[in-house]
Amino acid sequence: MSQQINLFNPIFLKQKKVFGAVPMLESLALILVGTVALTWYASYKVGMLERSAATGKTVLAGRETMLNKAVAQFAPRPKSPVIAANIAEAEARLASLHDVEGVLRSGALGDRTGYAEYFRAFARQNVSGLWLTGLTIEGAGNGIGLQGKAMQPTLIPSYIARLTTEKVMHGRTFASLQIARPEGAPAAAAQVAGAAPAAGATTPVAGAKPVSGAGAGQGAALSPYVEFSLQSAMPEAAK
Repeated sequence: MSQQINLFNPIFLKQKKVFGAVPMLESLALILVGTVALTWYASYKVGMLERSAATGKTVLAGRETMLNKAVAQFAPRPKSPVIAANIAEAEARLASLHDVEGVLRSGALGDRTGYAEYFRAFARQNVSGLWLTGLTIEGAGNGIGLQGKAMQPTLIPSYIARLTTEKVMHGRTFASLQIARPEGAPAAAAQVAGAAPAAGATTPVAGAKPVSGAGAGQGAALSPYVEFSLQSAMPEAAK
């Protein structure tokens, strides 16, 4: 009878060592290098932050110094009674000027636009054979007086009609008209007094008064022109 005896024992097998001395040394070396690198990087960043903080402190100190100098130089001063009085006086003058401006704008003291537009209107409405020798404007154009000469009496109503088309003359009428010849011929004066206004004339003309000279009724020589005088009526808005 035969019997088999197993002499194999697993403890006698060669064991594989996972954590040997060499791998452990390598791991330790890698950890050491990483730690040193992190330490150096952290030190570098801290140094940069410290330098930035130092620069900021220097700038802040400089600005604080400038602020202290500015506060000392421009320190608030006590209120001066002289300056307060000057301000009150200036405000009173400004209020007076505003009042004057209001009066001027209201037109109570006259035409604030001036008289240039009247002269432009008279210059535009020029009639051949008629010319002006005098012009009077009262206040804000409330009264307008014209003096002139004309080669023919019939030119005067036409000139008046043309003046009424001007914007500055709207609402104004001529209340009186006087026509005379310098040499004073009765026949000519009568003809002027009865002269009909030109067609289309809308301005009423009243009070035509013939004026005779020293030689009236004696056949004196007639002047080649007549003299006329116009006086406007006050506009309704100004009454």
